[in-house]
Amino acid sequence: MDHDAAAKAVTERFLGGEWQQVPGYGNQLLEPRNEGGAKVFDLAIEAIQHRIDAQREPLAALGYGGTWPGPRLEVVEGDTVRANFTNRLDESTGVHFHGQDVPNAMDGVPHITQDPIMPGGTFTYEFTATPAGSHMYHSHHNATDQVGRGLLGAFIVQPRDPAQRYDRLFGASQDIVWISNDTLGGFTINGRGFPATAPIVAKLGDTIVIRFMNEGVMMHPWHLHGMPMRIVARDGYPLGSAAFTCDTLGVNPGERWDAVIECRNPGAWAFHCHVLPHAEGRDGMFGMVTALIVEP
Repeated sequence: MDHDAAAKAVTERFLGGEWQQVPGYGNQLLEPRNEGGAKVFDLAIEAIQHRIDAQREPLAALGYGGTWPGPRLEVVEGDTVRANFTNRLDESTGVHFHGQDVPNAMDGVPHITQDPIMPGGTFTYEFTATPAGSHMYHSHHNATDQVGRGLLGAFIVQPRDPAQRYDRLFGASQDIVWISNDTLGGFTINGRGFPATAPIVAKLGDTIVIRFMNEGVMMHPWHLHGMPMRIVARDGYPLGSAAFTCDTLGVNPGERWDAVIECRNPGAWAFHCHVLPHAEGRDGMFGMVTALIVEP
């Protein structure tokens, strides 16, 4: 039937690696420079053309450092962070480090804690990175529009004690940031919609960590086929004895949840939002869908 053919065609695009064929994939690690003991990041805030997949026309989006999501910023608990944001937009903005214990003047909310960053202007945010965990940075000025069009990124603070980092604590071979959004371009994972979402590829027996971050305006329940997820942290705070196991995890706007997955079942397993209109229709899967591929 027609809908079978359409569903097969879009899945073949995904399995053929469409995510690698579309330039501009965001969420790439940005190495800081060292300046007087501080870890310094320099980021431009600018209008960009962004591709959701290989077939749709580029969208008029916004980006930090030229991509949506912006670069992944990673530091260690206790580091001095200095982030210089230069506004190349034709409107004002501000930047909020979501989840961080920052001085009030560095909280990034224009007219509450700072003046807006005007077009052509630069604002420097400086603070001590704490608490550890999975956090975000995003616009907090005209945020419905600016965040919805791409002004968002991951801010990861590794624990000061190396034994508490996921590669040591759980033996994780991959540490994956998963940012959802649901405004510009529809339903996206890391700025892409299926079939241009990036699959997660692991070996049988691997342990991986996924850091779910919701930068959208809707709740998204993420469901993994084939194996469960162990949820070990919420909003950067370890759950300890309150950790729990599930196969579907609801992530509300602004929340971050860290999931540990033991890749013990080989095959290509669907991984998707379980609000079904966000993931699948008559012509097959779209939007918030990817796969965990466990290779023998």
